[in-house]
Amino acid sequence: QVQLVESGGGLVQPGGSLRLSCAASRRQFSIYAMAWYRQAPGKQRELVAHITNGASTNYADSVKGRFTISRDNAKNTVYLQMNGLKSEDTAVYYCNFFPSLVPWGQGTQVTVSS
Repeated sequence: QVQLVESGGGLVQPGGSLRLSCAASRRQFSIYAMAWYRQAPGKQRELVAHITNGASTNYADSVKGRFTISRDNAKNTVYLQMNGLKSEDTAVYYCNFFPSLVPWGQGTQVTVSS
């Protein structure tokens, strides 16, 4: 059973930064593309960014230039560096494989508020 454990969320003021981490218990982690998703209250879960096994990246227009996805295959971990946070970034953030999903982890709450 693959497990995903997200961490690093919190309360931050607008303009602030956070770095999210996601540890995945999956063999051969390095061969899989990974992604970060988020779900705001009352909204559907959306794709925020993904990174291929070759470390190519792609971002939603809403976060382009502010967020950076990266991975450390030695640690089976994917990261999301979030800078210039806005109130509309408030959501529960999840990681998962891309595009084929495994059961979701618990997510990590990010709240952007003054």
